[in-house]
Amino acid sequence: MGWSINRPVGLTFHKPGLSTKGYTLLTPHGDSSSYLIDMDGRVVHRWLFSHIRPGYGRLLKNGNLLMTGSDVDLPTAPKDEPTKAPLPFEQHVTRLGGYHTTLCEMNWQGDIVWEYENRSQHHDFYRFENGNTMVPEWVELPEDLHKRVRGGYKMPRERLPRLLGDDLVEIDSQGREVRRINTWKLLDPIKDPITPSTRRWEWTHLNGLDINEKGEIVFSARNSNRVAVINAAATEIRWKFSRGHGQHNPTWVGDHIQVFDNGDSSSSRVIEINPDTDEIVWTYHGVPFQQFYSGHISGASRLASGNTLVCEGTSGRLFEVNKARDVVREWINPFVNNNKRGEATVSIYRAHRYSPDHPALVDKDLDPHRHANINRLNGLM
Repeated sequence: MGWSINRPVGLTFHKPGLSTKGYTLLTPHGDSSSYLIDMDGRVVHRWLFSHIRPGYGRLLKNGNLLMTGSDVDLPTAPKDEPTKAPLPFEQHVTRLGGYHTTLCEMNWQGDIVWEYENRSQHHDFYRFENGNTMVPEWVELPEDLHKRVRGGYKMPRERLPRLLGDDLVEIDSQGREVRRINTWKLLDPIKDPITPSTRRWEWTHLNGLDINEKGEIVFSARNSNRVAVINAAATEIRWKFSRGHGQHNPTWVGDHIQVFDNGDSSSSRVIEINPDTDEIVWTYHGVPFQQFYSGHISGASRLASGNTLVCEGTSGRLFEVNKARDVVREWINPFVNNNKRGEATVSIYRAHRYSPDHPALVDKDLDPHRHANINRLNGLM
């Protein structure tokens, strides 16, 4: 989706009899707030952050918001100067996409009730039922593996840094590490190369994970165009999928896996895969194909009705499609902020919808008139 001079915002299309009732959580890129919006596209709750730049969040059953973000006092990322000596690891990671310093839990009233700082964490997280949390963490690869990983490119006369891989780190409620999975030990440096169009800084760039009831972890490695499943014992990869490009947000849908496949040129798609057969059993794409495209970020989540909520991230477009691939609702982000380069952005990393009876929303005041000023200012009321 492009950006029209007369860009429509808010709720632009809705078939109430076909959509899935609930409240949608989103965090606009560059904003200081995360918002919960109703089916009419109006803000009904807002969480304001002062100590971090929020990135991406999820509602917990206790009503708290678990949010990734970066320290507001974080220095500007160093310039890219390929011919100079590689930067130290601690500085190098700050210029990578998806970088965060902090994972925090905020209650409904806006108080921070839990916080975990790790200046190597990035992108996503998973909260277990026992209160533990798993996050991806960048690590430098051993030198021999750094040399063996194939693919990628470098700039002319570039002095390459050590390749980065990804660990999955599980921490308890006290922030203590209880488990670490080295995904780079489970992948093959020859069979899982970096894509030719990707700079040789990271092998995998793990941008999403989900865990099923068996304890199996599905993750997306964008830089190698891989979606993979780690067995419950975390000893091997039991399945890999390589027919996507730059994909994000793999999630379990029963025994199947849903992925936002960003695509390599002009169109994206959402696909549902049966890992037992490698068959793509359901696909959503634009008609024409170019109508639906997001070159990076983005996600899709299967709703209880069987519909799918799609976040076309770069354009800030959230829409719901049914099994027949009909769009039944569309909402376009009105919150215009600035990215790191000072350019206007409306992008949204990912969004989630919660049913009206979700435990987090029980007995909560969800009257949009409490946020009348925000709604009117942004054309939502």
